[in-house]
Amino acid sequence: MKIDSPEHFNNREISWLQFNERVLGEVIDTRNPLMERFKFLGIFSSNLDEFYMVRVGGLKDEVLAGFNKPENKQNLTPKQQLRAIATKTKELVEQQYEAFKEVTQSLKAEGISFLKHEELNEMQAEYVKAFFRDQVFPVLTPVAVDAYRPFPMLSSKSLNIATALEADDGSKRNLALVQVPAVLPRFVDLPVEDEETTAVILLEDVIISFIDSLFKGYRVLSAMPFRITRNADLPFHEEGTHDLLKLIEKELKKRRWGVGIRLEIQKNAINTNLLNMLRDVLDLQDRDIYAVDGPIDLTFAFAFYSQIGVEYDHLIYQTIMPVEPPALEKSKNLFDQILQQDYLLHHPYHTFDPVVRLIVQAANDPNVLAIKQTLYRVSGDSPIIKALKTAAENGKQVTVLVELKARFDEAKNIEWAKQLEKVGAHVIYGYSDLKTHSKITLIVRLQEGRIQRFVHLGTGNYNDSTAKLYTDIGLLTAREQIAEDATNFFNWLSGYGEQPQWNALHTSPNSMLEKFLSLIDDEIKYHKKHGNGRIVAKMNSLTEKDIILKLYQASRAGVRIELIVRGVCCLRPQVKGVSENIRVTSVVDRYLEHSRIFYFHHNGDELIYCSSADWMTRNMRKRIEILFPIIDEDQKNYIKDCLALTLADNVKAREQDENGDYHHVSKGKQACESQILIQHYTNGKLKAKPSFDLPLDQKWIPMERPEEKITFDSTASKK
Repeated sequence: MKIDSPEHFNNREISWLQFNERVLGEVIDTRNPLMERFKFLGIFSSNLDEFYMVRVGGLKDEVLAGFNKPENKQNLTPKQQLRAIATKTKELVEQQYEAFKEVTQSLKAEGISFLKHEELNEMQAEYVKAFFRDQVFPVLTPVAVDAYRPFPMLSSKSLNIATALEADDGSKRNLALVQVPAVLPRFVDLPVEDEETTAVILLEDVIISFIDSLFKGYRVLSAMPFRITRNADLPFHEEGTHDLLKLIEKELKKRRWGVGIRLEIQKNAINTNLLNMLRDVLDLQDRDIYAVDGPIDLTFAFAFYSQIGVEYDHLIYQTIMPVEPPALEKSKNLFDQILQQDYLLHHPYHTFDPVVRLIVQAANDPNVLAIKQTLYRVSGDSPIIKALKTAAENGKQVTVLVELKARFDEAKNIEWAKQLEKVGAHVIYGYSDLKTHSKITLIVRLQEGRIQRFVHLGTGNYNDSTAKLYTDIGLLTAREQIAEDATNFFNWLSGYGEQPQWNALHTSPNSMLEKFLSLIDDEIKYHKKHGNGRIVAKMNSLTEKDIILKLYQASRAGVRIELIVRGVCCLRPQVKGVSENIRVTSVVDRYLEHSRIFYFHHNGDELIYCSSADWMTRNMRKRIEILFPIIDEDQKNYIKDCLALTLADNVKAREQDENGDYHHVSKGKQACESQILIQHYTNGKLKAKPSFDLPLDQKWIPMERPEEKITFDSTASKK
């Protein structure tokens, strides 16, 4: 049987939509606290926005350029993919708004209400009237649309209201637009008589209620909220440029004005004439138009959660406090401790503080000569950036690679780059046509005439905020081979020359892909000889065709393969004669599964690697990434145990079948929610040790729940 056939692969775009469907599943899952379900609505919407701006935008570009050849694993043309995307997305959006109605009804039962203007009591109506007059009306700018004033260029993702107007004397009709100001809160907190309740009204509803006041001498016949999504897949043509920073600053200004790719309208406010005008102006097809049964743009759920939801203790996740890694003592000098042993960090179960502390100590340590670091995404008020600036001001040699092409963080990274340059840091922007996605820090220290080098390697960004929300692995080490590789890595980035020969690390492009293919080949050889081949790999996405085909080859040879792929997975498991020995699961839970971990049995000489890279084409071929080994046996066992818990998840895990569809895994004797159990395991509170070495047909681990359960107290006060 030919394994390289279209029916043996999942389409990347549809697979991504299936991932977002699993996110939507967390809205529907009534086991989640109610306000967390509401926040997942915002996550689903934000994900979909980015998908349309980037992936759909790229496909639209191909269609507009006249490119219509199939160039993907399923041999679909760009037009065919766009049609399939629209069909699937319309299904999901319909489910999203059904879930929105269900969740808001449940919130109402808890005393949290979204009100329309006609539902306001007298006190609330007076409050809204004054609010509109004093705070909203001065900010609004009505824009007429006629022969002398053509349709304006509306920015991507802005919320607008299209109005049909008629003169009071009936002599003429006109069109006008009103933008809902992004500078004002999306919802208005209303006065209530009962302090145990909350009531809000959305800003667009306030504006529509008083929109007549913007058009004296006219009656507003209809007011239709709408939102445009534009292509944000910016092509950076770097060849010949002398200043990448200025080029990207220039290109960023275009992002808000790209080609329109999606139009959202409110179903209960559709005006056919207004809709036809928008369709014609934006040059959209029917499949690009989404009529939603509720408020447009549910990303306001994030702000609602942070401003109102957190005051209802019983409706949100109980806070889980991260712990310090075992044996890493806060009171002791971090450098002295790392010289003694490696330290494994597993965020957010372990605190991110040691990483920040490392840079802060280095910045203020008189023995530190140099700090070198890659930065891809950092937090808004980053302690890492502050420490690097302090280090430069203290006269240390600070070299920072700031990736200016980190999508949707370009502007922030440009600002960080400028700030670092002002204090004397050496800022570099990486390679042309390659994103530097590696997560690595090198600190050079002189102690008693001897050079010491300290390295941090990670699967996630140097971002103290997302480290509380994303699962990632980090390693603190002073091992000489890794330190030498780190030195060569930064010299390679900042200077000229070919990719170095590595001692312990592997990098992409080229080296890492070759390493993975070689490791899978080794597993095939060992299995043919000893019958014990096994691969376990955890990642965000899997799209690289060479790796998929190699895994199919391994499966046909009998190697047991377990893949934990949160997002896109172009590999299709359980296909007879192709991938019968491959199992694919995806875990979507309160933390975003972000760590990349790769295990190879290697005939008992077990190998474990972590990486900044997924098994994606872009990571293997178009980015600079790092793969690093876990060497300490205790740390290897800890990672194996965490993988065992993840593979045993029967609460938040979905399994992919031979048709590429996902289903909740069948329940075992006991519930296993891996993120909660890993938290307890990391804290030393798990009563039963996870079992990594299971026979292929034994899917779930019989395991007792820890005595200290994480529960949601329904008797807690609301505010």
